[in-house]
Amino acid sequence: MASSQELSDFLAGVERRAYKQALFAVRNQDLALDIVQDAMLKLAEKYGGRPASELPLIFQRILQNAIRDAFRRQKVASMWTTLVSALTPGRDFDHDPLETIDLDPASKAGDGPAEQLERSQVLAIIEQGIRNLPARQRQAFLLRYWEELDVAETARIMGCSEGSVKTHCSRATHALADWLRSKGIEL
Repeated sequence: MASSQELSDFLAGVERRAYKQALFAVRNQDLALDIVQDAMLKLAEKYGGRPASELPLIFQRILQNAIRDAFRRQKVASMWTTLVSALTPGRDFDHDPLETIDLDPASKAGDGPAEQLERSQVLAIIEQGIRNLPARQRQAFLLRYWEELDVAETARIMGCSEGSVKTHCSRATHALADWLRSKGIEL
């Protein structure tokens, strides 16, 4: 059984990564915040009594389900927006679904402005490359390399086989490497 302090520490530690993961998936800052908050509340309310060792996998499953639910809601809203816009000519419902991700410029305060600028530009290119990945590849990549889950845990969260996780991760890393090379970045 996780104590309330263990649960609180877990949620504080996973908050930023979960937000970035949701943001990469839904590409909307407000929606990403809502998804993470809902996932955290659900974990605390329904699974707070579980052992602390189980919290990371349960939270990732809740987060992935919340992201899928958000896509379903967006699909329905998009359908209605399209229908309404077709009935009301002259009204424009355009919006930019791709929003930039704020980078923390103070993360390396010891570096000079040139190094900070270069790092922020490279990070923006990497994040764009991750956003360009197909959804399943992006999900597998983030769970394996960002969340540092093993193949079995990632497969359980994604609801697929371990072989599929390996395939998605391999394709994602090759696509990202090609993307970065096309932008002149060698890591």
